[in-house]
Amino acid sequence: MTVNHRRLTCITPPYILQSLLESDDAEIRRAALATLVSTAQLRGERGVRSLLAGAAGAPVAGRRTIFDCRTGIVLQLATLARSEGGQAVADESVNRAYDGFGVTRDFLRDVFERDSIDGRGMRLHGYVHRGLRYNNAFWDGSEMVFGDGDGRVFSDFTGSLDVIAHELTHGVTEFTAAWEYHEQSGALNESMSDVFGSMVKQWALKQSAAEADWLIGSDVFTPGIEADALRSMKAPGTAFDNRLFGKDPQPAHMNDYVELPDTEEGDFGGVHINSGIPNKAFYLVATAIGGNSWDAAGHIWYESLKASTARAQFADFAGITYRKAGELCGAGSAEQQAVANAWEAVGVAISAPPATPGDGTGSTTAISEQLEGLTAQVQALAAEVQALAGRR
Repeated sequence: MTVNHRRLTCITPPYILQSLLESDDAEIRRAALATLVSTAQLRGERGVRSLLAGAAGAPVAGRRTIFDCRTGIVLQLATLARSEGGQAVADESVNRAYDGFGVTRDFLRDVFERDSIDGRGMRLHGYVHRGLRYNNAFWDGSEMVFGDGDGRVFSDFTGSLDVIAHELTHGVTEFTAAWEYHEQSGALNESMSDVFGSMVKQWALKQSAAEADWLIGSDVFTPGIEADALRSMKAPGTAFDNRLFGKDPQPAHMNDYVELPDTEEGDFGGVHINSGIPNKAFYLVATAIGGNSWDAAGHIWYESLKASTARAQFADFAGITYRKAGELCGAGSAEQQAVANAWEAVGVAISAPPATPGDGTGSTTAISEQLEGLTAQVQALAAEVQALAGRR
């Protein structure tokens, strides 16, 4: 699988950190600036680290290992804090990361029959206490890293199960659709992580779609901050509205789609912002179908992820979910109609995407490439046979 388009994926949207730079509180400004600078440096290292992301040995069924950075930023210097099967330790950040990894791993296995992040038992490495007052948590292609927060705006990021599941799901996406991290494909990438983050939280709490709060990161803010969460899937654009970092900019409809530069400062085309549109669509599907979000709705979204392509747009993914709903639940079923209604409600027209390799049917381009490869192999073998005959 290609790694050319993978990027460091962080839970805290850059627009929040940029707003904190304008705070009247010097300590808050310093923490935000340090987080932005540190994250930019990490993105520079991402290309090197991603080359190791797919390296795998024997399957290990998602064994967990948690390391303590002790406020350092060099992960190689972190010390082992807890490994698979080990007893709980005195450090609650270590225990929360360990338990959050376990719940997410078990959810993937029990609900979707997926063996860890890559489907082949990939080890789950976590690093806690990364940096001083680091206001973020991220997945870098091979491990998840948690900051402690600055204690003023953000608290310890290990305290949110949906944040843990969100970041680990970026790994699932890398090993399936590998959605490019910019503009609409990047917003789909972020949205899928929110979908899984919310499903894992609901699964752990045994909540139905109707009972859930559909908030992402409701535990990451300190009690002194007036904000419900980082994002609301039920009502994008309503998660926060305060003087410190403004109003939640997420749209819930294509009419309000936000055009931003495809740069780090522009959130790579607004991936954390425009993800509100597919987020709302999933919420509408799950609540319309009823019951548990991880049942029909979750399987439709997961199968559509596997059948998608790296540069998928909202309309492409909408078309795949509609088709998968028909395959899984029956053509013309209530579930398929719920999918159609949801995408219509957020202003996304359902396209009829071509068959993709993930469907098992293969696209025309893919088939042509396979035929060219087979032809080349046959020609090479024929040349070898001719050469051998000439030596006799």
